[in-house]
Amino acid sequence: MKRIKKRASHLVGFSSGASLGGKVSRYRNKQNIYKQGAPAYTLFYIQEGGVRLTTQTKHQPAAVTAILGVHDFFGELCLAGYPLRVSTAVALTASSIRTIKKENMLAMLRKKNNKLSNSLVAYLLSSVKKYRDHVAELLTSSAEHRLARVLLRLAHFGKTGPRVVAIPKISHQVLAEMVGTTRQRVNLFMNRFRKRGFIDYDGGSTLEVRQSLRKVLRKP
Repeated sequence: MKRIKKRASHLVGFSSGASLGGKVSRYRNKQNIYKQGAPAYTLFYIQEGGVRLTTQTKHQPAAVTAILGVHDFFGELCLAGYPLRVSTAVALTASSIRTIKKENMLAMLRKKNNKLSNSLVAYLLSSVKKYRDHVAELLTSSAEHRLARVLLRLAHFGKTGPRVVAIPKISHQVLAEMVGTTRQRVNLFMNRFRKRGFIDYDGGSTLEVRQSLRKVLRKP
């Protein structure tokens, strides 16, 4: 039987999230965590499961803006002074999520020369870069490359660590919305990735992503 590792925390000092304080809550598959336009007094840290963020504008349907997994934060824009949620957060699967009050997180961030606060600042800055890079990819990369990057980003592969990571299984329609293409093309690319041994899924609740998927990005 293959041993599949879950990805390790990329935040120094709190892989379990316990040192963040706050309260841990359980969410069912497809249960709303918060809705766009709701007051933003807290942020969240995923300990188990996954979360989908969608944003809706006045004249456009809701668009998927992020798929998040274990050790990711969301709702962090409240730290920048946003009084209302700019997206809707929904559990992708049964999830365990820690809720942290805005004022408590700000107090942690104000501590200088502290591993926890330094790691949090680095994480939040990297989140901004990821969103910016995602927009750039939509403009310059092929749909196949964008899909590969989305899957690799969800697995959070680093320079070291496991070669195979299990992430919550995501519908092809949701992946299509993230990549900016059709569900039919996502079906085509996912089948291609699977045949080449880059990913695997067996009808369960997880999708196995392999580091070898990076080979797709080397193609011209």
